[in-house]
Amino acid sequence: MIRSELVQKLCTDFPDLTQREVEGVVTAIFDSITNQLAHGGRVELRGFGAFSTRQRDGRVGRNPRTGESVSVDAKRVPYFKPGKEMRERLNLKEVTAE
Repeated sequence: MIRSELVQKLCTDFPDLTQREVEGVVTAIFDSITNQLAHGGRVELRGFGAFSTRQRDGRVGRNPRTGESVSVDAKRVPYFKPGKEMRERLNLKEVTAE
């Protein structure tokens, strides 16, 4: 699902809200999560999962086109850990009728 599909789904589920209002809500949520992570924080959505950042050390990489060694700086990268409820829902075994 992409962002526009999410907005469309929410518009269908909440017909009293306009598409512009739904887009504003989705944007506000994503911006809040991004801002919190940018400031080194953590965002936990119970039953869904937790967003955080992880530190990656600098390293020597390789340019795949030329084979030349390239220095890659240290950086923070986003990390998502799914919650217990989500993991359980993803791993449900379908019961087949015999």
